[in-house]
Amino acid sequence: MNIRTSESNSGSFHCRTMPLRTIIATTFAAVALIAISAQAEDPKRHPETNPESPLMLAGDWLPENPHRIDFDSLPRVSAEHAMVSDVRDLRSTETVAKPSTQPPLRKYGRFNNHSYLAHHDGQFWAMWSDGPGIEDQVGQRVKYATSPDGLQWSTPKFMTPVLPGSGPDSPHYGKRTNKGMRWMANGFWKREGELLALATRDEAAGFFGKSLELRSFRFDKAISEWRDAGLVFNNAINNFPPIKLRTGYWIMSRRMHDCSKSGVHFLVGGVKSLDDWQSFPVLGSASELQAEEPDWWILPDHKLAAVFRDQRRSGFLYRAISTDDGRTWSKPIKTNFPDATSKFSGLRLADGRYVLVSNPDPKKRDPLTLSISDDGLVFTKMLCLVGGRRAEYPHVIEHEDSLFIAFAGGKMTVEVLKVKLSDVDAVKMPDMPLIGATKP
Repeated sequence: MNIRTSESNSGSFHCRTMPLRTIIATTFAAVALIAISAQAEDPKRHPETNPESPLMLAGDWLPENPHRIDFDSLPRVSAEHAMVSDVRDLRSTETVAKPSTQPPLRKYGRFNNHSYLAHHDGQFWAMWSDGPGIEDQVGQRVKYATSPDGLQWSTPKFMTPVLPGSGPDSPHYGKRTNKGMRWMANGFWKREGELLALATRDEAAGFFGKSLELRSFRFDKAISEWRDAGLVFNNAINNFPPIKLRTGYWIMSRRMHDCSKSGVHFLVGGVKSLDDWQSFPVLGSASELQAEEPDWWILPDHKLAAVFRDQRRSGFLYRAISTDDGRTWSKPIKTNFPDATSKFSGLRLADGRYVLVSNPDPKKRDPLTLSISDDGLVFTKMLCLVGGRRAEYPHVIEHEDSLFIAFAGGKMTVEVLKVKLSDVDAVKMPDMPLIGATKP
């Protein structure tokens, strides 16, 4: 099913239109503007010269406390919209009892999340996790679809096979237990001219099972099916597919089955063979930072910037820098970029700028926004993509003159936005702080 809309008729996925706050005291606004400008311009404060700087978001529109951004009043950017998969109507009416303080869960039903995009061989590809129940339960598999333009999508098909003892006929299907297995989607990897799909498998009891492994799949055109292409790395789940370094090696993140203790690592390699990698820790443990679902990009000077979601719920992103192609990292620093403790997706554009798609409201995964940076370290523009509903787990790619952004709607839909870069450039940020009302 496909739905195409634009800004003029798509209020369901844009931020609500609200006037700028007129109750800001003149003195307070002036002080805030001076403080923000000083942070952005002071070389000692800029992370390019000071890796311990928390500066990641700046602009005249930014309140002194980023958690007070009036997210409902962020400028909107127009977009075309498509529905790739929608399982909201597949929820069962049968429920599972929960404590009286919580609503009952619907038994089985469907789950869609972990969406990724790629453009290869003249068409767009999407992949995502699809499973029974609420999230990441026994029987979950990976699905995919294709599109000629990123907006009209084929009927979804399964990419990964049913794992032993984990199909719909299993007594463990749709449950969280180590007696059954699951798949998770982990993105497309363009390697040596071919497109590989990455997916992890493990026991479905928690995050993650001891048999955790990252595997690759190759599309067989003769039979129009994805085939297992082999192991990529044992005891590993990545967050995004590898990107190529100046050295020719590839780099991607790694979390192990005990990541709540072992923390985040980075894998470097992937040249000699699909499974030839070395693993390098960021901190070596999770005692200092309970980091989750990182993303990373190459800076103009070939340093690497890695950004982390904070599971201890500070409400801000953390950032670390590597000067040796991912083998060692600076201590992650809490930045001033607000975050809902949700997955985000960053990208370096062909023109050298950077974009970051995320949920910046620390209270909820709404809105989904697009932020722009000239240097990959400090973002100065934040635009609303989807507002008024839960939109999460994005993945952004660039193709020709547009961004294509996949995301999940309430973990039950896979959707795509097409955003023209010219429309992004045309939107201007306010010249006064967007300060939301303080709630009692």
